[in-house]
Amino acid sequence: MNKSDLIIIGAGPGGYESALAAARMGKSVTLFNGDRLGGTCLNEGCIPTKCLCRNAEVVSTIRESEKFGIDDFTFALDYNQVVARKNEVVDQLRDGIALMLKSAKVNVVQAKATFKDENTVVADDIEYTADNIIIATGSTSRSLPIPGADLECVKDSTDMLEMDYIPASLTIIGGGVIGMEFASVFASFGSKVTVIEFMKQILPPFDSDIAKRLKQSLSKRGVKIVTNAAAKKIEQNADYEIVVTYEVKGKEETVISSDLLMAVGRAPRVDGLGLEKAGIEYTQRGIPVDDDMRTNKPHIYAIGDVNARMMLAHVATFQGYRALNSINAIKDEINFDFVPSAVFTVPECGMVGKTEEQCKAEGIDIRTGQSFFRANGKALSMGESEGLCKLIFRKDDDRLIGAHIMGVEAADLAQQCADMMNAGATVHSMEQIIFSHPSVSEVIMAAVHAVK
Repeated sequence: MNKSDLIIIGAGPGGYESALAAARMGKSVTLFNGDRLGGTCLNEGCIPTKCLCRNAEVVSTIRESEKFGIDDFTFALDYNQVVARKNEVVDQLRDGIALMLKSAKVNVVQAKATFKDENTVVADDIEYTADNIIIATGSTSRSLPIPGADLECVKDSTDMLEMDYIPASLTIIGGGVIGMEFASVFASFGSKVTVIEFMKQILPPFDSDIAKRLKQSLSKRGVKIVTNAAAKKIEQNADYEIVVTYEVKGKEETVISSDLLMAVGRAPRVDGLGLEKAGIEYTQRGIPVDDDMRTNKPHIYAIGDVNARMMLAHVATFQGYRALNSINAIKDEINFDFVPSAVFTVPECGMVGKTEEQCKAEGIDIRTGQSFFRANGKALSMGESEGLCKLIFRKDDDRLIGAHIMGVEAADLAQQCADMMNAGATVHSMEQIIFSHPSVSEVIMAAVHAVK
């Protein structure tokens, strides 16, 4: 039997970053990689989609070249080159992870691991044991239980990234982060895009003011977005076109397209792990954990998408750090209340903290301040005048508790706000900060000065 200090099942951001951190602490680590190093984020999610988002951003800029004084400019988009660049970036990062793990002397086992009991896992008929175990198996794409959802023509995000062509037309079921990024990307590439979203707004976790503005912006670019709509069935007609029937305002409508993306969220990957053999409590909604990421078995932890607390790659990484700190009886100051997130549409959206809707639901009295990118000198000079910055402050102590931004560099601006929130920023303290000029970050300063 192979013995180590720590076993980690899953080599996504939570798994491999935890392995590296544990190795730096002097622990012997066995990391099970059942697929490709980097997990969903690197291979099928964050990184490859951001490569496409960057291509889309470049294409959008070129299409608007006249406003920068470039006349009679023509171009052709070679999608094979787009895919090749995406693959090169992913390969480079995956090779880098492999090198770091090798340098850290992490024992990487290229096999899927299952529990034999609460102290033992098995991979390729070999048993492994450790004092502590971290489950970091991530998630899989969800699908709607509607007729036709299992047709071969129905693609998930992984299938979309493996395509070698630009769809003539694309229907997307689901207006969350995944759906809206692909909508923005392929609209830029020339696809006719329709989005069907069940909720009353796209990007349900985002502040409604940001979601409304993004919907308006994408609609101007030709993306048809139907909210409060329920997909009912999927069919293929005689011409192999995909027909989606959906219900909106009590009436059935249809949309026909060449391609279809099912983007209705992700489900924790809990099946096939033998969790019941280890006595680990779980449901199809994930593995319940406490704030130290412990399962009901004190020496077994679950981090990242598999615990379904917050399905973000950077959250998985820091949940891994929290688990390691718990193993080592270290008290940390990681604050999971202030987690920035972003959507790399054109324009970008970024957020951190509570939305105005959440504050109302929780009975929190707030003050808000807004500013617009059209009044920002740097944004105007970049030709990026579309955007909104909305800051939310708790009324009783004026602390910043939410930041919601749509516009150029929104992801970085949200991170800047997250930094200030972690430092306990208030209206007064933010008024004292000197912002460089001209910079897009001045939209934050302007929003602070507009607080009512």
